[in-house]
Amino acid sequence: MSSAAITALPVPPFGRLTTAMITPFRPDGSLDLDAAQKVATFLVDRGNDALIVNGTTGEAPTTSDQEKIQLIEAVLAAVGDRAKVVAGVGTNDTRHTIECAKQAEAAGAHGLLVVTPYYNKPPQDGLRAHFTAVADATGLPNMVYDIPGRAGVEVRTETLIALAEHPRIVAVKDAKGDLAGTTKVLANTDLFYYCGADELNLASLAIGAVGIASVVAHVASPEYRQLIDAVVAGDLATAREIDRRLVPAVEAIMTRTQGAIMVKAALTLAGVIEHATLRSPLVEATVEQVDWLTTDLKTAGLIA
Repeated sequence: MSSAAITALPVPPFGRLTTAMITPFRPDGSLDLDAAQKVATFLVDRGNDALIVNGTTGEAPTTSDQEKIQLIEAVLAAVGDRAKVVAGVGTNDTRHTIECAKQAEAAGAHGLLVVTPYYNKPPQDGLRAHFTAVADATGLPNMVYDIPGRAGVEVRTETLIALAEHPRIVAVKDAKGDLAGTTKVLANTDLFYYCGADELNLASLAIGAVGIASVVAHVASPEYRQLIDAVVAGDLATAREIDRRLVPAVEAIMTRTQGAIMVKAALTLAGVIEHATLRSPLVEATVEQVDWLTTDLKTAGLIA
């Protein structure tokens, strides 16, 4: 692809490389804003265009609304002039989600991540009403987070196509793994897709996703930056080589146990954070899991 063609591509609203950032805690379980700023700076220095805070990997189910605002403000203070800060505001209560969205906008967030309402398993009409009401509530661009494995219900292809008509619903974080459905949405809308499943990053980019919203990028941002740039340039051979080299890291972080557990352990191994503390019901990685992680990250060339 020529440089002129690359320049002509639409500009994604949240860049191309996005990390779903952890929320650091002190050993007593309290929020560690200094460590959060250190992680945010580390990620942006290593090529991230945007950071998602208060998402699943950020342990949003166990942080208070006030803590979420404090985290947004801290990350904005650290990197907000160099990267977009996208705030997770999704809950399974539309009124609460709207309140969180307004608070995030007031705190200065650049965009909103709105997850499918979980546990109550709404029908598609309910999903359309929910996402539309949240998008109506602020002036910020919205990224719909489609993750049926956690939410219990998918955002169906026809629902995504309908939601794309809203001027502030601009993107999808896709953790559904339905490449055929994604292709249909991309063919019928102007939505920007970000892969939310690291094992499918290359496949998603190949069919038209503009970027990734990654967990593994906590320790592999330069590699994923190179992979994305290779796809944009049409160099699939290089993209495949990078993707295959990172398989051990993806398996180590995303399949051994819960992702936030392993990525905090990985950041501790990399010297980015001092404490791998999580809030219950999540627990720290076992010695055996850390041993596996160490071996796999070395195999992937991510730690010495």
